[in-house]
Amino acid sequence: MKKIGLFVLLLLLSVLSIFVGVKELSLAQLFQWDAQQKLVLVTTRIPRTISLLIAGSTLSISGLIMQHLTQNKFVSPSTAGTMDSARLGILVVMIFFPSAPLLFRSFIAFVFALGGTLFFIYLTRFLPAKNQVMIPLVGVMFGNIIGSIATFFAYQFQLVQNMSSWLQGNFSTVMKGGYELLFLTVPLLIMVYLYAYQFTVAGMGEDMATNLGLNYQRIQLLGLLIVALSSAVILIMVGSIPFLGVIVPNLVSLRYGDHVKNILALTAIGGSIFLLICDILARVVIAPYEIPVSVVVGALGSLIFITLLMRRRWT
Repeated sequence: MKKIGLFVLLLLLSVLSIFVGVKELSLAQLFQWDAQQKLVLVTTRIPRTISLLIAGSTLSISGLIMQHLTQNKFVSPSTAGTMDSARLGILVVMIFFPSAPLLFRSFIAFVFALGGTLFFIYLTRFLPAKNQVMIPLVGVMFGNIIGSIATFFAYQFQLVQNMSSWLQGNFSTVMKGGYELLFLTVPLLIMVYLYAYQFTVAGMGEDMATNLGLNYQRIQLLGLLIVALSSAVILIMVGSIPFLGVIVPNLVSLRYGDHVKNILALTAIGGSIFLLICDILARVVIAPYEIPVSVVVGALGSLIFITLLMRRRWT
């Protein structure tokens, strides 16, 4: 019943997303649209809504997997250096392979994202596991170091403006023929579902997982591969979106528990709903102009993130 209610809300927000924008599309006059209105629907509105659904669910599930692998509720691709490492990889492509195709850019971003995430996981072995704030704090610092290196070289090669405008979370530029790479994350989400039980066991810790007969290292590597590839694709196609991978899995797990298979669909739907709401707000706050969705997600997400931190502190 809870899934049905969330799915209905997701459907309503998706329809609203299609009809909100500078160009007026009237649902009442659906069969009387002219050629320009139909072109806007097919070329921009539907691709944008599909991108929001995929990005929201992918980032939320990536955060869920990261939290189980690190046994920390505040770890996600944006607080573990994954996104910042992928950004550095994109900068390398912009400097040395400026005319490289999109798939090659995604591959390099994936390699850097995986390398940065593996290094972060290695760092966590030297941190107190019981301190829930220490690990994401180190992850943020690690990400800032990687980001500073990327910014330094971007200044050196006069690519700061290009990199900043390209990697800022924004769905206004999503169009038909330029967003289909996002569908690459769909089989990754299916793989998460197939290995949901193993990820749940891995979340109990290496000793417990090994005692239960699980190959902990293999499952950890699989999870990191999924997270790194998903993060790279999202960053390449729509830019960086903060906090989403932290707050949605936490809100869902607070209400429905921590078993990955049981909350996987709820986490995916919740991430899509949250991102749809933020994107609609981004379009209407200063209409007919719009602000990047990353700004709205950052504002709302930071408030929820602080609330979650305070709740953990007093429980």
